[in-house]
Order: sequence, then C-alpha cells, then structure tokens
Amino acid sequence: MTSRALVQAPGLALALAAVGVGALVHLLLPAVPLLTVCVLLGVVAAQVPPAVAVLDGPLRSGLATAAKRCMRIGVVLLGLQLVVGDLLRLGWLTILAVIGVTAFAFAGTYVIGRIARLPGHEPLLFAAGFAICGASAIGAMAAVTRSDAREQSRPVALVTLCGTLAIVVLPLVATAAGMTVPAYGRWTGAGVHDVGQVVATAQEWGSAALAVAIVVKLLRVLLLAPLVAGTGLVLRMRGGAQGGVTAPIVPLFVVGFIVAVALGSLLPIPAPVLGAAQVLQTVLLGMALFGLGSGIRFRALAGTGLRTALAGLSAWALIAVAALAVVYA
Repeated sequence: MTSRALVQAPGLALALAAVGVGALVHLLLPAVPLLTVCVLLGVVAAQVPPAVAVLDGPLRSGLATAAKRCMRIGVVLLGLQLVVGDLLRLGWLTILAVIGVTAFAFAGTYVIGRIARLPGHEPLLFAAGFAICGASAIGAMAAVTRSDAREQSRPVALVTLCGTLAIVVLPLVATAAGMTVPAYGRWTGAGVHDVGQVVATAQEWGSAALAVAIVVKLLRVLLLAPLVAGTGLVLRMRGGAQGGVTAPIVPLFVVGFIVAVALGSLLPIPAPVLGAAQVLQTVLLGMALFGLGSGIRFRALAGTGLRTALAGLSAWALIAVAALAVVYA
C-alpha cells in the first residue's frame, strides 16, 4: 500500500462505516433514504468540536477522496439504471414536459441562487442539485466549475434538507388535491431532487406510483450529461475570453455515464450484475455524501442562514409547482 493510500484509508473507512449505519437505519425505517442518512451523519459529526479537529486533520484526505472520486464513480454506475426504451414508453409529450420543466427549474433556481447572493459558483451547483438529481448532480457540476468540497457544502445541505422535507409534505398535498396514483408518481419523479428521496416519497403510495416516479426521475438524471457539458462549454468560452483557467467541456466521468447508459440500453446485462452495480453505486454515493456532509459547518453558514434557507425553500416550491406540468402532460 502506498503512503498516499495509507493517509486516505482512515477517512475512507469512516465514510464506509457511515454507509453501514445508513443501511441499518434504512432497514429499520424504510421511509428514510440511506443516502440521506449518510449526508446527515456527516453534517452532525461536523458540528461537534472534538470531531471537527479529526475530520479536518487525519481524516480530511480520505474524506475528500470519498467526496470526489467515489461520487464520480457512483454517477457512472447510475447510468446503468437508465434504459432508453423505458423512457420512450412515457410518451413524447411527457418526455418534452420533463425536459421543459427541468430546464425551467435549472434556470429558475440559478436565478434564486443569484438573488440570495450565494458566492462563487454556488448558484450553478445549487441549480444543478435541485433541478437534476441532488448531491450527485452537484458533484458532477463541481467538476466543471472546479469547486471544492467546501463550495459544494451549502448546496448539498439545502438539497438534502428540502428533499427530505418533500418526503413528508408531498404525500399530504397529493392526498388533499385528490391526485391519482399515476399522477402522484409523475409528480414525485419530476419534483423531488435525489433518487433516494424520490423512492422514499413515491413508495408511500405503493409500487405503481413508485414505478412511474422512477422512470420520470431517471429521465431527469439523463439530462445531467448535456447540462454539465453545456455548462462546461460556456465556462470554457468565458474563461478563454477573460484569460482565465478554462473548464473541461465534458468531464471524463460524464463520458463514462453516457457509455453506461448505452451499455444498459443496448446490451442484455444479467440481473445479478445490475444488482451488484446498484449496490456498489449506493455504497460509493453514500461515502461521497458523508464526505461532503462532513465539510458543512453551520457556524460558517450562520451569517447567511435565513437568506440561504429562503433560497432553498423557494427553489423547492418552484420545482414542486413546475412539476405539475408533467402530471398533466
């Protein structure tokens, strides 16, 4: 084992242990997504002064690797879940509605982030997380904005907390509105951020709602690649024009994501292989989210606490309302 691996091992081991705890909590409380538990464990640990010294000291290298490398590999594996044929069965009107809602959500949440005066590239990370697929999209966007874990921490905290709120609120609203089961599935798939949060929200109405929600959600995930590529192109053009550091147009792991989608759609991959890939994907994303959560310091966010909270709630409400277009497409 190299010296670098030895330095990273403690942080990676802690992140892996957090996934184990998350799996146990999810087993006991199925409505609580495993990935949400992982990021919350990191956030809680980061608020304990004795733990902060360790997190920022001997564990930092491994946690940073988890937040970056594990996230990217997990996103690639996520592509194997996408089968283009399943998406096409939604119908072109629904597909166009999802694309339109996602584009509107990205633009709208970006504007909200700017109005809230989120610094640096945080508005872009904020918009990607809320519009596409939570912390996974934030990690992907961070590759082209070259944002470190600390710049990602506020968007990750917002998308996690608001997505968790959706698990409680959306079923209540849907019941009051008299939604049908298929309509509820479409709404949760189009309006909830993280894949795990979509599953947790939709499953409350049964397997029929869950099946619809997952397909709609995975169509939003498919939009991650063009969104990241387009943002990378714009940033590269701006960087070149301003003489600054240019951003990669398409990060290598996004190419891997596209290849994984193609493989999953064109090849008959055995179910055990897909199952193993999904487990590995969950473990890697859980480790990444714990790593990101461990970089969140509420004391550092306190100066913009109300403004940041309002930005998150506004983005959440915007997407929930816009997602109704998919329900009635």
